[in-house]
Amino acid sequence: MNAVGTSGQTELDREYSPSSLIPSLRFYLREYADLSAAAHTAHRPLTDLAYGSHPQARLDLFPVPGGGSPLVVYVHGGYWQELCKEHSAFPAPDLVSSRTAFAALGYGLAPACSLDEIVTMVCEAVVWLHDNAARFGVDRRRIHLAGSSAGAHLAAMALTRDTARRIAGAALLSGVYDLEPVRHTYVNDALGLDPEAALRNSPVHHLPARLPPVVIARGGRETTAFIRQHEAMTALLARRTAVTEVVCPGRNHFDLPYDLGRSHTALGRAVLAQIRAFDSVSPQVSHTARTEEESCVPDRSSARPPHAPCPP
Repeated sequence: MNAVGTSGQTELDREYSPSSLIPSLRFYLREYADLSAAAHTAHRPLTDLAYGSHPQARLDLFPVPGGGSPLVVYVHGGYWQELCKEHSAFPAPDLVSSRTAFAALGYGLAPACSLDEIVTMVCEAVVWLHDNAARFGVDRRRIHLAGSSAGAHLAAMALTRDTARRIAGAALLSGVYDLEPVRHTYVNDALGLDPEAALRNSPVHHLPARLPPVVIARGGRETTAFIRQHEAMTALLARRTAVTEVVCPGRNHFDLPYDLGRSHTALGRAVLAQIRAFDSVSPQVSHTARTEEESCVPDRSSARPPHAPCPP
């Protein structure tokens, strides 16, 4: 019998279903794909770079001419079982235009891969990019890790490992950081987490005493469960590093990542400021940036090529 009890199961599942607050999840999945395809067409990235031995351990890299650039590595969401790097390149144009290289990270998905294996892949990618940075004109001291939803969880897990010393800064968007409640939801059908695996893969329980600076953000339209996860993680991070918290009233769980590199938005400004100040250490500083509604309006003016499914 589920530990939550039958009466609470529906509500718990809803709380961990951010799509319950939007009219159409399919719209955003299509837009991710279309905007990412446009980014590939416009910028011609280096594709399918192998960072590990697993067939899905591949990344697409958008370099910046001239060398010595910072790099944002983006870990997509999808509850560790959906989406792909090919549909996760939409932040690239904004970041490349600010002379920041961008990498869309692919990784193995559940149930074919365990969460332990997925976390290991993300850490391997950071190490590989750090070791090979000069090949791609990247300053190895300026590698920033970003992720949305499950991708924020994976980025946060990388901060709990030795990998953290290779990360100049992190951006965590609408993440889930304590997996014990997730273990009792429909999400666990694919993950198969037991109590030990949930604890082992919950970054709230493993954060080291010192961390690189972190931007942590959420949309204004998030479920109560995601807001609680965000607030708990923000409090823990603020005891360990410089934290910029961004709450964007005009965004939801799925369109917040569009702002990752947009300098006219609160999230984009925070991320770009963190990148530019990578070598300035501000101990134990925390502040909150709460945006105005109009600064979070999505830009839907880009021409979009036809949607294509993620590769098998």
